[in-house]
Amino acid sequence: MTSMDSIRREYERYPPNGLRRFTRWFTKRIPTRLYARALLIIIVPMVLLQSVIAFVFMERHWQTVTQRLSMAVTRDIAAIIDVLDTFPQDTAYDNIIRIARERLELNIAIEPPGDLPAPRPKPFFSILDQILSEEITRQIRLPFWIDTVGNSNIVEIRIKLEDKILRVFAKRSQAYASNTHIFLLWMVGTSLVLLIIAILFLRGQIRPIIKLTQAAESFGKGQRMPDDFRPRGADEVRRAGVAFIKMRERIERQLEQRTAMLSGVSHDLRTILTRFRLQLALVGDGPEMDDLNKDIDDMQSMLDSYLSFARGEAEEDVGTVSLNSVIEKIAADGRLRGTTVTVSVEGDDEINVRPNAFTRLLTNLVSNACRHGDEVSIVASNRGRWLSIAIDDDGPGIPADAREDVFRPFYRLDAARNQDETGTGLGLAIVRDIARSHGGDVTLADSAMGGLRAVVRLPA
Repeated sequence: MTSMDSIRREYERYPPNGLRRFTRWFTKRIPTRLYARALLIIIVPMVLLQSVIAFVFMERHWQTVTQRLSMAVTRDIAAIIDVLDTFPQDTAYDNIIRIARERLELNIAIEPPGDLPAPRPKPFFSILDQILSEEITRQIRLPFWIDTVGNSNIVEIRIKLEDKILRVFAKRSQAYASNTHIFLLWMVGTSLVLLIIAILFLRGQIRPIIKLTQAAESFGKGQRMPDDFRPRGADEVRRAGVAFIKMRERIERQLEQRTAMLSGVSHDLRTILTRFRLQLALVGDGPEMDDLNKDIDDMQSMLDSYLSFARGEAEEDVGTVSLNSVIEKIAADGRLRGTTVTVSVEGDDEINVRPNAFTRLLTNLVSNACRHGDEVSIVASNRGRWLSIAIDDDGPGIPADAREDVFRPFYRLDAARNQDETGTGLGLAIVRDIARSHGGDVTLADSAMGGLRAVVRLPA
């Protein structure tokens, strides 16, 4: 059975949960920043609440009131039609017009028989047009024409009788709940005011978290913490800020103690090595003496490398350097060794790093590539939020299962990379230590040139 068959059987046996799929889909589309999510927590319930209130209001109040007003107007018109059909009127209909105007607040006109105007286009949303038409159809049951479109305060209704046309002009407020927008305006206006107040208070609560994040990022990149950082905000944020400051102080104190201790040890060991050199110089020359002097040189080199690794250039401040200048200088040193080095740099030229540490990082990687390969390629890209530098060579490479081990201090991989005898096994350990002190990392992979690829990735 192939792997695809087994996957299909497993999929059929345990189908994906719909809720889980929806959760993944929803998580990918909501904002990731705390400020945006907090705003959503405030805005979404408020909008939903207003939508429900507006719907209930329109359904229970606006529509009901409009229907009752339209029903009353239609009932008055029906009464006028009954009077016209039941009782004799003067030829000018003066009495019925007067009664309609004075008692019913309707202006009417009796016109000769004829055809009604063509129906006017229906508005996209007009509750008055819909309800008033339904009431006239239900109560009067005669052909009619109405005009409720526009911003006019008058509603015109024409009803075709047997030998005449009744033309009625009514105030829009008589058939329509026209003060509804006042309620909506107050509701929306009050919500906007409350929302602005909530946003201002929310920004005040989010700002200390942003400051704490910036301070943590600066410390993780080996930069100085912002001078204006103080624990502020809610109690939980204050406690987190105080805990971060204490953690930073403990780490810096441990680094200082480690550096001071190693400096003392280095001084003592260098004194002993100096005495060894003097004693060997008094003994004289000889093959045995040459081997001992070489061992002392190796010990001195290992001691200096270990001290540099332990110190990690922690005392160096961050500065702005030219990426092109640093890489070209290191590439020129590699060409002096007889290695073909090609360079490609894209993006912004200025970078914020600890200059000496960053130069040492690239020097170690390029030196290793030049030592084990005849051709070396350096490709740097400084775009967006990350600085990426890929160093490829055509050397023997490093087995995949040993690529993490080579970053351990004093680990030597003589069989794969044929390191020279003077190597201390600290080069890559120092490289990773410097990269991580900048908030980045170094990884190893297979190169398209057939050797090893070292990728340095640092936050820009």
